[in-house]
Amino acid sequence: MIREICLDLETTGLEPRDGHRIIEIGCVELVNKVRTGSFYHAFVNPERDMPEEAFKIHGISGEFLQDKPKFAKVAQEFLSYIKGAKLVIHNAGFDMKFINHELRKCDLEIIERMHVIDSLEIARNKFPGAGNSLDALCKRFNVDTSRRIKHGALLDAELLAEVYLELSGGGQISMFDARAMSKKSNDAEFIELTKKSFLEPRDFSLNAQDLEEHKKFITKNFKQNFWGYTL
Repeated sequence: MIREICLDLETTGLEPRDGHRIIEIGCVELVNKVRTGSFYHAFVNPERDMPEEAFKIHGISGEFLQDKPKFAKVAQEFLSYIKGAKLVIHNAGFDMKFINHELRKCDLEIIERMHVIDSLEIARNKFPGAGNSLDALCKRFNVDTSRRIKHGALLDAELLAEVYLELSGGGQISMFDARAMSKKSNDAEFIELTKKSFLEPRDFSLNAQDLEEHKKFITKNFKQNFWGYTL
């Protein structure tokens, strides 16, 4: 089972070393490249004011965040949710510097780069020279962004999940229904969802004529071959 978490953040600014903090975390779960319906979302009190430039982007005010938990309060819940999964992040360097800055402040272990997939890097490799922002990729893959009036971490994580699936070759049909992978499914539901009917195996054995035809074709077209046939 491959578990991946599409993650997005909103922050008070661009650089944690300048005192900027995380204000929103959004996560969407994929299992074997299938959306399970599981997600994690939290608003975070940044313990500072909200710059006007940041407010214009995400529309989240300092007043709104005053009664929200500080990062230290949600850190363990967040880490428990992402445990064992690869993080899929668009422009991962930006989000990871904020996440690891907050984890260090809490004396918690940081997340190593090996556990992160940067969807921006994937997009740049697939479409060099093209616009590869999340908005541009949504347009490229016809992902509906009509709900996106302002940036929001959970909505952007949902859009990222759709874009990432397209970058990975398109949404795949899993062996099991996505609900069967969800933690919410009970055993009876899982059994019912994964019932399969199988056809009887067919006989594709070769007769002597088939083998002779094969030998003639190989020796005519491939002087050196796996079977050791020679003219």
